[in-house]
Amino acid sequence: MSGASLNRAPRMIENAALQRMRADAPALGMQVRLGRSGEVAALAAATGHDWLMLDLQHSGIDIATVVEISLCAYGFGVTPVVRVGGPDHPDTVRLLDAGVMGMILPDTRTEAQAQAFVRTCRFPPLGTRSVTTGYVTLGYEPLHIATAAEVLNRETLVVCMIESVQGVEALERIAAVEGVDVIHLGCNDLLMEMGQPGDFASPDLAAIVERLLAACQRHGKFAGMGGDRDVARQRRFLQAGGRFLTTDSDLGFLRAAARGKTDALRAAPTEAGP
Repeated sequence: MSGASLNRAPRMIENAALQRMRADAPALGMQVRLGRSGEVAALAAATGHDWLMLDLQHSGIDIATVVEISLCAYGFGVTPVVRVGGPDHPDTVRLLDAGVMGMILPDTRTEAQAQAFVRTCRFPPLGTRSVTTGYVTLGYEPLHIATAAEVLNRETLVVCMIESVQGVEALERIAAVEGVDVIHLGCNDLLMEMGQPGDFASPDLAAIVERLLAACQRHGKFAGMGGDRDVARQRRFLQAGGRFLTTDSDLGFLRAAARGKTDALRAAPTEAGP
């Protein structure tokens, strides 16, 4: 194999979410709880989403299904991102090698957890991810491993979720960790721990969102938010500088549309008109 073929420019599949955020535009994501085929990626694209959260924390999706959806997502310009079960999830590198373009660590409570996650997801010098031969996100091109690692480090999205009071207390330190792209506020679990379950209009939560936006701006990170499905608050978050937003889940969209339809039909007159 010639040296020229090993050192030519890589044919990287575009990370749509990162591209949009780097252009100072919001990246909108749909959480996948029910989808079990690549068609959910087509649906995400058809509904204006930029990325998918393939949820291994709160669903029964298996690795093979994640890979199938990820491969389909490429063709629709949607970025496949996986939320793993926790900091010691055994398949994080395996998922990245199989074609996932981003990883989300739930409930990041300390700077050390964020640093460990970066080490798992990134190649040296930022991390300790092991190398293999051939990457689907590089079109399986036989690139020099140094070139492949450099491109994959740049285009792999690493997200740390803040979902606890302890995580909020460590917010600045977590945001300062090199190699993290997004600090993502998980409102549901955070409100539960704060003793305010479901109170998305809480002034305490609003103050934390302000802290998040300020910390991300100071440390060159993108601010993200999920859990709060209120469109008005979501719009305010984006207008204030948030760039990574989970709009809703496939379950949430299906439930809302189906309930709206059945409620409308049951409210209709049952007798024929004159």
